[in-house]
Amino acid sequence: MKLSIIIPVFNEEKTVGKILKKVLDLKIANVGKEIIVVDDGSTDKTRQILKQIKNIKIILHDNNKGKGSAVKTGIKNATGDYIIIQDADLEYDPEQIRTLIQPILENQAGVVYGTRLKRLPNFSKEEKTFQFLLHYFGNRFLSLITSILYGQFVTDMETCYKLFPKKAVDRMKLNARGFEFEPEITAKLLKSGYKILEIPINTIPRGYDEGKKLNTFRDGTKALMTLFRYRFSN
Repeated sequence: MKLSIIIPVFNEEKTVGKILKKVLDLKIANVGKEIIVVDDGSTDKTRQILKQIKNIKIILHDNNKGKGSAVKTGIKNATGDYIIIQDADLEYDPEQIRTLIQPILENQAGVVYGTRLKRLPNFSKEEKTFQFLLHYFGNRFLSLITSILYGQFVTDMETCYKLFPKKAVDRMKLNARGFEFEPEITAKLLKSGYKILEIPINTIPRGYDEGKKLNTFRDGTKALMTLFRYRFSN
């Protein structure tokens, strides 16, 4: 089996080299991989760093179009049987991809998500701050709405780690340009009849002062509207 790992990047000069080393070092038995990096109009040193790294496919956007647009570009250029999305920061450890892909290899699932939220808030860690606590409850709320609207219980709709077959998205028209990509693809996978298997993962959340780009209110509102939109239309 061949796995396409899509990495959207925008101004990630501090972490992109480290995450790519981790992805390049990742070995999975009986699975080949291609690494597709879509630079979404970076204005820092990200592109210079990318040019120094071998064995990756680099696609450049002339300007910043949004994460959803970068992922869609990656999907169009993917040649793998399955696709997974990897953020360019260090929140998600690529070693966990090995665990996520096992149910696929064993024919136990068609779509696998890595869930961060099969737990209570970490009041002694990141969720002791108001911003991260708000993000936690916002994500849980959006996941609950997803479950109600689409008839399958999901705990972490907003997770980065979404592993799905290329053939599933080849038939989709994906419209999202920004972070609303997450609810759109989830909605359309569920409406296409795919069941999502969630596997717990660990993350090291990046702070907003370290470059975290998600805005809980703005992006959460867009996500909620997206979930309702695609429940009743295509």
